[in-house]
Amino acid sequence: MIKYSLGKFEQDVNNTFNRLLQEDVINRIWKKDHTLWSDDPNEIINRLAWLDSPAATKNSLKEITDFVESIRQDSFTNALLLGMGGSSLAPEVFRLTFGLEKGFLDLAVLDSTDPGAVKHFADTLNPEKTLYIVSTKSGGTVETFSFMKFFYNFVAEKIGKEKVGNHFIAITDPGSGLQKIAEELRFRKIFLNDPDIGGRFSVLSLFGCVPAALVGIDLNTFLDRAQYVAEESKLNNKSNLSAKLGCVIGELAEKGIDKLTFILSEQIKSFGSWVEQLIAESTGKNGKGILPVDGEKILSPEFYDNDRLFVYIKLNNDNSYQTKTDELKRAGFPVIEIVWNDLYDLAAEFYRWEFATSVAGWRMNVQPFDQPNVEQAKIIARKFIENYMEAGEMPEMIPDLVENDIKVYGDISAKNFKDAFNNFLAQSQSGKSYVAIQAYLKPDIETDKALNHLRAGIHKKYKVPVTIGYGPRFLHSTGQLHKGDAGNGLFIQIISNVSDDLPIPDNPVEDKSSITFGVLKTAQAFGDRQALIDNKRKVMTIDIGNNNLKTITNSV
Repeated sequence: MIKYSLGKFEQDVNNTFNRLLQEDVINRIWKKDHTLWSDDPNEIINRLAWLDSPAATKNSLKEITDFVESIRQDSFTNALLLGMGGSSLAPEVFRLTFGLEKGFLDLAVLDSTDPGAVKHFADTLNPEKTLYIVSTKSGGTVETFSFMKFFYNFVAEKIGKEKVGNHFIAITDPGSGLQKIAEELRFRKIFLNDPDIGGRFSVLSLFGCVPAALVGIDLNTFLDRAQYVAEESKLNNKSNLSAKLGCVIGELAEKGIDKLTFILSEQIKSFGSWVEQLIAESTGKNGKGILPVDGEKILSPEFYDNDRLFVYIKLNNDNSYQTKTDELKRAGFPVIEIVWNDLYDLAAEFYRWEFATSVAGWRMNVQPFDQPNVEQAKIIARKFIENYMEAGEMPEMIPDLVENDIKVYGDISAKNFKDAFNNFLAQSQSGKSYVAIQAYLKPDIETDKALNHLRAGIHKKYKVPVTIGYGPRFLHSTGQLHKGDAGNGLFIQIISNVSDDLPIPDNPVEDKSSITFGVLKTAQAFGDRQALIDNKRKVMTIDIGNNNLKTITNSV
């Protein structure tokens, strides 16, 4: 069920939906007509196979289920997925939403180049019982390849070179670099996905469904739910709920209501991280963009400005946030309410938002299937790494402010950190700005708590949306929006000293290493900082050294 409370915007949305019908947008999407979004067919006509993903993946069910059964027969208990962005976000949602099914694998995801995060999985997972899933569409993602080389060598050392390949599988596109290496290293299994599906639209393809099956999800039921919405999305009338959703978010974004704030039932809250990437990377370009706000504590209406559209997604009979949502409606905020019958409606929601995002792109005159700014930060990061390999050290930045163990980089006029921090945030504009916290730190519960404390303080004091992203994970999610939107973001980049660094092997089965995970993470942070500056974004970089986060979280 989907219910809209749009107030004064209802007629505008109806007009947009009527235009969508008049211009035959729905049929043109299914005919893969690139002119809906651009005169250039590049990265459109070869990115629309997701439309048929539910049915196409059903054709691979026997291959997937036979593979999963072989893994269970061999007594594997854990799986570690090595990937970034579209390859990692959906598998994480599956594990966090459905939990651990008896007799299946306990799935974890590694999408951080922080050496502490890598070491955590090396220390806690038993290689004898763990399946390592190397997942990348391009077959050359630097983070994924670094993870693969490290763990391949690690597992080989623990259980022997003759056994290691049996603990690795690959999910990639045909002809990719990963396919070639996986064949050379004799991986247990290589799943080749349809190459005409973009990474963030790949959840209902092999990239999402192989990990889903490993954690015990019934793919038959799951894909049936998605197929139902796929059929509904072909309807060229008002029964097409996915098209209506796209018209709502696209129309309101064009009116400056571009902060799409998610309120989610506790058991399905991880869905927010997946939809965050889908919307941010698809719409954040050409000076436009919809900012998804995921995980923000829901406050009373006076803490929000008129740039908010709220989406309340809940499980049937869960009314945990209904009172707060009703308050927002009474205060005049536009609200979308979506109710799931059970957890398997997750599949329907995946498809609905993919289709809706495509429609929103049409309304916003944005090409939703490319990511033109993502490569920019990667290129700069590669240059930092090249310089490191030549000079043996990273270039040293000169701080603009030093206070105790904290170094601050940016346009600083204040004489102490607290004033500098609040002066930076004071640049925010009501109903327009947002703050993005970019934490190049080890993801863990304590860091989550500290960052959310900081987020809440900024939100309450400045009444602007605040997002949190761990680096480099967010580079494959919201990073495109940060550099491609209208430029209203304030970016707080947090870095720290690297302890217990780990080498990245130059090649599998070889000991030689030219760089470490710490160097890679630092290069990615510096590269993204420079890319933001080059795009005229406001950035403050805070190096907390060996300090904890309390120094800055209490500064608002």
